[in-house]
Amino acid sequence: MRKPLWIPSEERVKHANVTRFTRFVNEKYGLKLSSYNQLYRWSVENIPDFWATMWEFAEVKASRKYDVVVDDLCKFPGARWFIGAKLNFAENLLKYKDSHEALIFKGELQKSERISYSELYDSVARLAQSLRESGISPGDRVAAYMPNIMETAIAMLATTSISATWSSCGTELGPKAVLDRFGQISPKVLFTVAAYPYKGKSFNVLANVEEIARGISSLEKVIVVPYVEEKPGISRIPNSMLYDDFVYHKEKLQIRFEQLPFDNPVYIMFSSGTTGKPKCMVQSAGGILINHLKELILHTDLKRDDKIFYITSPSWMMWNWLISSLAVGATIVLYDGNPNYPDWGAMWKLAEDETITIFGCSASYINYLRSVAAKPGKDYDLFLLREISQTGSPLSVEGFEYVYREIKEDLHFNSIAGGTDINGCFAAGTPIQPVYAGELQSPALGMKVKAYDEKGNPVIDREAELVCEAPAPSMPIYFWNDPDGKKYKEAYFGVYPNVWRHGDWIIIHGDTGGITFLGRSDFTLKPSGVRIGPAEIYNIIEKFEEIADSMVVGQDWKGDQRIILFVKLAKQFKLTEDLKNRICTALRREASPRHVPALIVQAPEIPYTFNMKKVESAVANILNGRPVTNRDALVNPESLDFYEKIFRELQKE
Repeated sequence: MRKPLWIPSEERVKHANVTRFTRFVNEKYGLKLSSYNQLYRWSVENIPDFWATMWEFAEVKASRKYDVVVDDLCKFPGARWFIGAKLNFAENLLKYKDSHEALIFKGELQKSERISYSELYDSVARLAQSLRESGISPGDRVAAYMPNIMETAIAMLATTSISATWSSCGTELGPKAVLDRFGQISPKVLFTVAAYPYKGKSFNVLANVEEIARGISSLEKVIVVPYVEEKPGISRIPNSMLYDDFVYHKEKLQIRFEQLPFDNPVYIMFSSGTTGKPKCMVQSAGGILINHLKELILHTDLKRDDKIFYITSPSWMMWNWLISSLAVGATIVLYDGNPNYPDWGAMWKLAEDETITIFGCSASYINYLRSVAAKPGKDYDLFLLREISQTGSPLSVEGFEYVYREIKEDLHFNSIAGGTDINGCFAAGTPIQPVYAGELQSPALGMKVKAYDEKGNPVIDREAELVCEAPAPSMPIYFWNDPDGKKYKEAYFGVYPNVWRHGDWIIIHGDTGGITFLGRSDFTLKPSGVRIGPAEIYNIIEKFEEIADSMVVGQDWKGDQRIILFVKLAKQFKLTEDLKNRICTALRREASPRHVPALIVQAPEIPYTFNMKKVESAVANILNGRPVTNRDALVNPESLDFYEKIFRELQKE
């Protein structure tokens, strides 16, 4: 077995939430579980008992307890959870009403705000009253085109306190991308801003807001939050008013939390939209709540005295996940702006100043730090930092090693993976197990995860499809505008009947029980019919200091498929023949001759979605003469211009 990068101390294991949960399970069921692996096995062999125990352990607040945990685990999709229960999502996030800090906000503008749990409750109560008086009721949709500021969280909590349904996009999205999303769900109210800062500049979005407001006929009110300027001119936006003029000003209000069934909709989330209009995934209040509680309490080991932070925006499910930390009573640190402005140290100064204990980021952020040879552990005081959570896309072995070498030796590196689809994780970390380079520590509790080969057989120690063999509470209850469930079934159940196929290419390791993610199976390369995961190439390319980022795609070529590798070079480096040769040699030696690209091309930018995932599909479409149907789903759509130019040049060969 390989040597672990980190082994938790006895003290950490002793005080971990998951250790306390294991004792709780043992006492409740008369068991003798003594390890995480035993707990996991119990959780997927006794799924109803696991979720029932999670409900009790997390102290889910409900006006009526459930009669049945799940009606039928064989109904997949279609299983119904916690039948008979009545609860409210926001009430569970606002059960603390004391002076403990709930939210800390910092942004590029040097604007800083702090709000306690009692002040947060009061702010939500006043906004909820305004929404009620505006006619918002359970089932209505409320949307947000907002940056990652306090008012976004307050608006979500006010919306869900009424049991209306929340949906959000960050202001970094263009108007077409927003209309493609919100235009499908007919919201009554839109929260937005007039401008937001990024990389030291102010970006006015009033023209975007006007286009969105005029493009969604269902909108009855557009609420503009002052952010960059106190009194923005909003006269051109139909049905608009400023936040301070809209919100109820009487204090000490009590929130009337609407009590509805467990499967009442709480969020509408969107697929990335890189292959067409985004799919609208409707998720339940109870399902999201209990799954987030599981991941935050057991996998993240979140406690009340923690300060938790994630580099995210309201476009990404990690924003929803982060805000659920309120249910644990922890302090959330929100940041809005470019995480590397004015330099790579910006987020680490924030971590030092605010004594952040749990720091969340994407693989691309860690790879950026590596590309500029950043040494956060040397330059900043990270004494209280005890965990880094990482997601978004697979991180290489070298990325894991970098974290322990240059950030901190003694911390839990909690690499997690799942999706917007389930607003959570199929695989996650645990603070009581070792961390191995390049591996997520385990399948998430209660998630019956396997790796299937082409024939649908479970396999170990080989590349295969990530599947989930049983339902879980946070899976979508339905897709919007999909009355017969056809889109839902095609999205996940079209390959393996009655089994969720997620579309990720993984290896489950027999020796450690960990999982290596290799990228989306949809983008698997097939030169000469041999399947190759893009991450197999990225993991080797990332070792080159000359390369800041890369993307690999397959192009149909002369009856076969050839691999084209695009590289974005680090500053002061050039794509020389020597560098190309060294890349090819490394791929041939460390992977196989089939991993060697036919072409290596320097690219100015690599396209990403707003969830910080590489968009191999868009570039593959271009190089194979297919249209890219939704550029607005990309954070940098202008980057595709280069690939279109390259395609035209390749056609001349």
